[in-house]
Amino acid sequence: MGDRNRVTVGVLGSYGGRNVGDEAILTALLDRIRAGRPDVHFVVFSRNPEHSRGAHPDVEVVGWEGVCRERISEHLRRLSVLVLGGGGILYNTEARRYLRLVRTAMDDGVPVFTYALGAGPLTDEADCAWVRATLSDAAEVTVRDEESKLVLEEAGLTRPISVTADPALLLRPGDGGEALLRAEAVPAGLPLVGMSVREPGRAAEHLDEEGYHQLLANVGDFLVHRLDAHVVFVPMERDDIRHAHAVVSHMADADRCTVLRGAYRPQEVLDMVKQLDLAIGMRLHFLIFAALAGIPLLPLPYAGKVFDFAQQIGAPALRGVVRETAGLLLAEVDRLWDERPARAAHTAARTAVMQMRAAGTAERLLAYLDRTAPRPHDDSPEPTVASPAG
Repeated sequence: MGDRNRVTVGVLGSYGGRNVGDEAILTALLDRIRAGRPDVHFVVFSRNPEHSRGAHPDVEVVGWEGVCRERISEHLRRLSVLVLGGGGILYNTEARRYLRLVRTAMDDGVPVFTYALGAGPLTDEADCAWVRATLSDAAEVTVRDEESKLVLEEAGLTRPISVTADPALLLRPGDGGEALLRAEAVPAGLPLVGMSVREPGRAAEHLDEEGYHQLLANVGDFLVHRLDAHVVFVPMERDDIRHAHAVVSHMADADRCTVLRGAYRPQEVLDMVKQLDLAIGMRLHFLIFAALAGIPLLPLPYAGKVFDFAQQIGAPALRGVVRETAGLLLAEVDRLWDERPARAAHTAARTAVMQMRAAGTAERLLAYLDRTAPRPHDDSPEPTVASPAG
């Protein structure tokens, strides 16, 4: 057992899965809470402890998949609070896996704070029942977008839900992007357009694989012919590399493309996105990185979370990634390029607003910690009750 007087915050999410977006969420979350409470000791519950220890050598990492309840309880009982999230972890068949661990924490007397969660699709009744039974008892429930709030409400959750924004919006960029792109043999002196693709699956259950491969190949060829551009595919998960190559295989100008292959930290991916002139993509966090980089972006929504982000950022968004949208999509790409200075300025203003909302999640958690675990040398009287926020 650890020091009972130490403030220990557990963080549970889809961490260790080698998804750049999830790792960006964790990086930004840890940085923001550390800035407000340097005394906090973090315990990250990871799907791949070895990967998480390498990425975050300054935090304690615990594996949780395939571990029995008794062993997990030993770690949970040390916590001052368990933070669930952020990111899109509450969807069909997956939600119950996370919420079982959350319920174990609650049964051990550990309060739970949900941190800018993403939810949906969530229609399986077993998962909906876990949501109702577990999140009803959380100290506070915050979600990253209106779509996730609606999904939780439709699942039957009746308690107050606060909408903030994705934690990755607070990721801080560096300046190493140009060198990283040169190392990947991306040519200098040409317009660079980034593209992001993803696999079909439970989070993208309506995606037509063959259709969107051909559609994006048409877009890639258009970018080469219309803009004399070089197309850079930016994988956010390792399997994205395969789908990027599938798109390239349909292109007439495949030699004008680069599929990034390196294993990069979130900040490194953000730094490379900063070197692009335009971003077109499916992955939510690729689009968030484009917004942070201040470049014009065109979302290709395959799910509500991407469409919601497009609306909030003020970007054009087609309602489906299908063959029938090819003409409209090419017209949007053409318009976006011609209007990119104005679009970039508009995106920057909207991004700043979303960053303030993302910071609000951290402020809520810090306020909760201040109520329940006062800072060292704090002479103010301790509260007798840790009242959950509304």
